[in-house]
Amino acid sequence: MRTRVGIIGAGPAGLLLSHLLHLAGIESVVLETRDRDYVEARQRAGVVEHGVARLLRRSGLGERMDREGITHDGIELRFDGRSHRVDFSDLCGRSVEIWAQTEIVKDLTARRLADGGQVLFGARATAIEGIETDSPRVRHTLEGREQVLECDYVAACDGFHGIGRRSLPEGVVRTFERLYPFSWLGVLADVPPSCEELVYARHERGFALHSMRSEEVSRLYLQVPNGTDPDDWPEERVWEELAERMAVPGWELRRGPLTSKGLTPMRSLVTEPMSHGRLYLAGDAAHIVPPTGAKGLNLALHDVALLAEGLRARYTHGGTGALEDYSTAALRRVWRAEHFSYWMTTLLHTTGDAFDHRLQLSHLEYLASSRAASTQLAENYTGLPRP
Repeated sequence: MRTRVGIIGAGPAGLLLSHLLHLAGIESVVLETRDRDYVEARQRAGVVEHGVARLLRRSGLGERMDREGITHDGIELRFDGRSHRVDFSDLCGRSVEIWAQTEIVKDLTARRLADGGQVLFGARATAIEGIETDSPRVRHTLEGREQVLECDYVAACDGFHGIGRRSLPEGVVRTFERLYPFSWLGVLADVPPSCEELVYARHERGFALHSMRSEEVSRLYLQVPNGTDPDDWPEERVWEELAERMAVPGWELRRGPLTSKGLTPMRSLVTEPMSHGRLYLAGDAAHIVPPTGAKGLNLALHDVALLAEGLRARYTHGGTGALEDYSTAALRRVWRAEHFSYWMTTLLHTTGDAFDHRLQLSHLEYLASSRAASTQLAENYTGLPRP
């Protein structure tokens, strides 16, 4: 097969890139190892930044989000038995949308297939070759046969464990990484949310987060030690711990049946550069953020929007400047998001250190009393505008 842009990975980044290229009249082929049902069922992020929501609307993908999603104008911080609301609308004039990544993927998949796009499920990429030439190739297996996709450019949107990141030459790549001594135990529950906006709770027993996927489904998280076995947390224990960590006067946690349970390790990672030759990395293939700042999905979609602009310029008038600047431009936002995610993580998670405990409470009290400090949080959480 031959196409202009070979895309590895049919997650939100790969599918959105293919869709944006289609709108610009640029052909692409998407290779995805898993089947469609698996891809559309993967539970991931659920907070969409203000700018990313606008991008989805501008590209014709916002109708169901606007109809079924939930607009949030703030978040709630809980600490020391009290609550402080960070009002995004008042502080920076922006908001976020609660719209699950699974729903974004469903809409993108349906749109690509309706538009005649080539999304090959069950196609496992095995090698990326010739990235320093004008005609790179992606070797892959499909229905038990090895095949080759020839293209002008390769976009690796295949996550941390994919072949994209590993295909950059060792001599040109640097990786920056930080591991955290805790994980998140995440659960989905068939129960209406107990709050109108997301609740971030700092408690001596550990961090807790109350999020939601819809008006009927709650998404909740608990800080736990690395290596925790989710089976050691039966439903009653999960609900009791959530209630303890998020408790404030006059508030009650609604309970319901848990439908899924899993462990998310916490890490920060950046690979530089995000491109070499004709291979471009996007999303988790290039960077990982702890989920505390709600940046993973949003960074990935910012990446491919930037990459699509560069490819459109290349095929429209032959300009390669935007493609050559892709890594530098993308990394500016990546490092800002990395810092914000690190800051939120270290602000709200407990380490057992008494000095850290006092610093966290002092900083949270400052956030609750300073408009300037709350504005900084609001600006970063809702997503900084493009430079």
